[in-house]
Amino acid sequence: MRGYSYFADYYDRLTQNISYGQLAEYLCRVLQKLGHDPGIVLDLACGTGSLTLDLAQKGIDVYGVDASPEMLSIAQQKAAQQNQQVLFLCQKMQDLDLYGTVDTVLCTLDSVNHMVQEKDIQAAFQKVSLFLNPGGYFIFDVNTVYKHREILGDHTFVYDLEDIFCVWQNMFYPDTNKVRIHLDFFEREDAVYYRRQEEFLERAYTNGQITGWLQNAGLTLVDRYDGFTFDSPGDTAERIVYVARK
Repeated sequence: MRGYSYFADYYDRLTQNISYGQLAEYLCRVLQKLGHDPGIVLDLACGTGSLTLDLAQKGIDVYGVDASPEMLSIAQQKAAQQNQQVLFLCQKMQDLDLYGTVDTVLCTLDSVNHMVQEKDIQAAFQKVSLFLNPGGYFIFDVNTVYKHREILGDHTFVYDLEDIFCVWQNMFYPDTNKVRIHLDFFEREDAVYYRRQEEFLERAYTNGQITGWLQNAGLTLVDRYDGFTFDSPGDTAERIVYVARK
């Protein structure tokens, strides 16, 4: 699968519903609730760098890592436009190799779900633990099994923007809780539309699986929240935020 190659060109336009400023505020509130000084922060799977740059604007010492060079190219362009000096590294989560340790690791917007092999998640958690200072926190979110089954499922979504038309088709595999996501982009140039395609998988995991992998990596689960709130997740939670401590 290609991953976020062509999608990188359209990602920001198709995710305008995400308020990275509000997400940055929420993460800062989580850290305040924990009484934790963020220190050096790693934004893992940072994508086009929107959250990374919003955190940097708050004075947080943060840098980003992502596996997609196309996404990171956009992140670097945005940093230059904002006159921000932020380091971005091109690495897979399961192959994380930092210059030194960090105090906080953030991984948001269901990036963990993009690892569809259990061994990759275990490896990624082990790498996070390796580079996280004792007493540091790993905060990440995941799409739930409920969301994959009931919301994404075998559904199709359409995005009709001024200069781009996108058809997002899903195929759900109940035996593994995987969703195959196929994207068709139709981009308008003058009076002609050009078609580009992208396809990738996401997989949902149970709380027991995630908790076990955290424990195996030497990380202790501190709390879980329903979405970007401080509520406890119920059976119909679509996104769960995990807070783990080394």
